[in-house]
Amino acid sequence: MPIMKIPFLLLFFLWEAASHTASRPNIILVMADDLGIGDPGCYGNKTLRTPNIDRLASGGVKLTQHLAASPLCTPSRAAFMTGRYPVRSGMASWSRTGVFLFTASSGGLPTNEITFAKLLKDQGYSTALIGKWHLGMSCHSKTDFCHHPLRHGFNYFYGISLTNLRDCKPGEGSVFTTAFKRLVFIPLQIIGVTLLTFAALNCLGLLRVPLGIFFSLLFLAALILTLFLGFLHYFRPLNCFMMRNYEIIQQPMSYDNLTQRLTVEAAQFIQRNTETPFLLVLSYLHVHTALFSSKDFAGKSKHGVYGDAVEEMDWSVGQILNLLDELRLANDTLIYFTSDQGAHVEEVSSKGEIHGGSNGIYKGGKANNWEGGIRVPGILRWPRVIQAGQKIDKPTSNMDIFPTVAKLAGAPLPEDRIIDGRDLMPLLEGKSQRSDHEFLFHYCNAYLNAVRWHPQNSTSIWKAFFFTPNFNPVGSNGCFATHVCFCFGSYVTHHDPPLLFDISKDPRERNPLTPATEPRFYEILKVIQEAADRHTQTLPEVPNQFSWDNFLWKPWLQLCCPSSGLSCQCDREKQDKRLSH
Repeated sequence: MPIMKIPFLLLFFLWEAASHTASRPNIILVMADDLGIGDPGCYGNKTLRTPNIDRLASGGVKLTQHLAASPLCTPSRAAFMTGRYPVRSGMASWSRTGVFLFTASSGGLPTNEITFAKLLKDQGYSTALIGKWHLGMSCHSKTDFCHHPLRHGFNYFYGISLTNLRDCKPGEGSVFTTAFKRLVFIPLQIIGVTLLTFAALNCLGLLRVPLGIFFSLLFLAALILTLFLGFLHYFRPLNCFMMRNYEIIQQPMSYDNLTQRLTVEAAQFIQRNTETPFLLVLSYLHVHTALFSSKDFAGKSKHGVYGDAVEEMDWSVGQILNLLDELRLANDTLIYFTSDQGAHVEEVSSKGEIHGGSNGIYKGGKANNWEGGIRVPGILRWPRVIQAGQKIDKPTSNMDIFPTVAKLAGAPLPEDRIIDGRDLMPLLEGKSQRSDHEFLFHYCNAYLNAVRWHPQNSTSIWKAFFFTPNFNPVGSNGCFATHVCFCFGSYVTHHDPPLLFDISKDPRERNPLTPATEPRFYEILKVIQEAADRHTQTLPEVPNQFSWDNFLWKPWLQLCCPSSGLSCQCDREKQDKRLSH
């Protein structure tokens, strides 16, 4: 080869590499917590002010049949991160509790699962998770961090490892009310009645009760009361804390300007990576209870503390959009906005205030697979590639983000596992007029609850329920007696034949079809059952991350601030702020 040609070939290869890098967008994935599809203005809300989320929608694509792979936080987020139904990774529970409630549980997203963050990191992306994780922390020791975001492909983490709970904010009640009643108040009442009965019988001479029995019952009552008070005192610091990477920086976490702090962290990450492609997952704590907002938003909305929280989150979205404009990154950045599941309709405070959002016209909400529980906002904007102002009503899933961003980053999909998501770009760019999902499977925890079928060359979208939750009170729109709907036993009604709806004509799911109203009734159900059978055959047996052994609190996995002793309390956020001034 002539020596003169070498510089030209070198320049050609450098140009090719630069072109490849330039074609890869920055990616920002924004996830709200428990936001209903009826909350943003772009989805029809007339009284909540969400101008920045609306701006995102008007500049891109609004998906109107975008579906969470699960109606609960932990399994939905596992599916989102991996592009796979959570039952495939053991991240779906067979018991009543379908999410992690303790940071010192050993369950979590298995180390052999591949997240989109891992794929993009391998392609040279700088990756960060800001906000909520809720996919586990450690396995065997408190320092192995086997489930931590940094072990799943993120270069940087700032946020909470668990979730925002009422118990994290003093005065906001508890998610353990039912457990307290069963494990504390009822046993104490039984012990009290037993002691009084024995004392009366002893005084009347009808029965001689040994003194040891009295002391044993008193000791048991004292033990229960001590454990209860200890739980109330320690739950908040042990489970509600902020981390930066592997380090606890605030324990317990403070809600003061919390959204502002998350926004600053997200902005600083973007500013650090203007010259390299980046992946930012901005996972808000809003609008999961306990609700909170800063003084600039408190009392300003028409929907109480819930509306204040939504409007503060919208402000934060606006700050990110404005920053992209300032840095001239908007045209080269794909932004996705969604919620992990539908609004929690049963969220009512002890004072009777509505603390849950709106699922619009749709039935049900969080923790069930009626449309209100799984149909979520889905907005994508990429000005250089996606035509603005589109609305797409085809079935899509939050699992679709995995293959979509992987392909955009140039990362091959794993070949050793089933990926349930589908690349969204052909649909978003108008190269395809239909979703690649012919069937979607809706799980209630680990139980196959319903199947959605969108036949080729048909406008119908069939949805068949194998069982449905028993709403209580009867005639209500949720399971108010238990706070969330459960997935088995007396909490559900099984249907044989399955309950069938045509979602394209009956999105409110009010009129189940019958052989009299749908001539192809049994034929449709046969196709759906065959699809369900094929699907279940692809599910290998995997370790259950929600087994009692994995779910329960383990003291040896408990994280505490260094040098904080038994108090587990520190505030390095405040200390760092003082040092910076």
